[in-house]
Amino acid sequence: MGAAGYELPYWRLSSFYFFYFATLGALLPYWALYLKSLGFGSGAIGALMAVLMVTKIVAPNVWSIIADRQRDRLAVVRWASGLAALGFVGVWAATDFWALAVTMALFSFFWNAALPQFEAITLNHLGRAADRYARIRLWGSIGFIVTAMLLGWALEHASMQAIPLAVLSLMIGIWGASHLVPHDGRVRAAYGPEPLSRVLCRPEVVALLAACFLMQLSHGPFYTFYSIYLEGYGHSAVAIGGLWGFGVLAEVVVFLFMHRLLRSVGAYRLFAFCFILTSVRWLMVALFPQALLLQVLAQSLHAASFGVYHAVAIQLFHAFFVGRLQGRGQALYSSLSFGAGGALGSVLSGTLWDRAGPANTYLIAAGVSTIGFLIAWRWVRDSEQLERCNIC
Repeated sequence: MGAAGYELPYWRLSSFYFFYFATLGALLPYWALYLKSLGFGSGAIGALMAVLMVTKIVAPNVWSIIADRQRDRLAVVRWASGLAALGFVGVWAATDFWALAVTMALFSFFWNAALPQFEAITLNHLGRAADRYARIRLWGSIGFIVTAMLLGWALEHASMQAIPLAVLSLMIGIWGASHLVPHDGRVRAAYGPEPLSRVLCRPEVVALLAACFLMQLSHGPFYTFYSIYLEGYGHSAVAIGGLWGFGVLAEVVVFLFMHRLLRSVGAYRLFAFCFILTSVRWLMVALFPQALLLQVLAQSLHAASFGVYHAVAIQLFHAFFVGRLQGRGQALYSSLSFGAGGALGSVLSGTLWDRAGPANTYLIAAGVSTIGFLIAWRWVRDSEQLERCNIC
């Protein structure tokens, strides 16, 4: 329940996150395995996985401009979700590298467009209670866990064709959930006090964008090759799915307490600390791939490297990009971090995997996240905006 009798559409907002990240729970742990089953090598797999990230560089910004002109973010979310499901059908007809690359670019162009606009919709519904965002977003993490676990079990008893079938079903779920969400009934936010170009020239905003880019760059080997890496050390599909699911479970737990952490610790301290724990995570993955218990411990750090990091980043972008810049801010966050950072991380990890070896690839990732910490600690903490906003 919001202020002045406003009732937050909690479950309808949550259902969208559930299906969106359930789809991610099928793609991230298993799509590389599906591509491997089609006969693609590590370089091709890295390039194809990068396609999903490359479209995230362009799509959120293109669709945020459309949403601004139409002044209807929810319509953009609905159209993008429906077209993503329609475009994914082409996966069954695509058998060679280029056909699959084009198909993946098509469906991900629409799929990646939906989330940043929906984030702005959610934050508008929350209003001054933006620090409660994590309580809604946690249902996306639950969706990821359910899919990762169930699909891992299914692959023990079914062929790899179960993967694209699961993805298509969940994409249809995203489209359906988008039609349950109401338009934001609150008063519309005012125009931002600064033009976009001026906001982007502020040192703390540049530092924030750079740090987010490096965080996702460091995740490249994880999102692209972690399942293949574990499979090479004899871990079963059930164990692999369980590790992915456990990592996101840790994320769910931290989401439950995120609003308290933001108020007690402060946004910039949490943001910087995430990068150190991310470096520790990649060191454990690099050095102890055969030790299941240590991999469980490494996956528990997903609570920091994604859970805390993402919840704080969403708040920071919401603080810096205000009024009609909200959609643009969330689009920039998505495109420069998950898009550009994720795409470059996938391509580089595909190159390093064979040349430097898996362990060294993860060690390099640890170094990248350490650089991100130095940037976040030195520059993001100096922001006067953070001192004034209600999340610190």
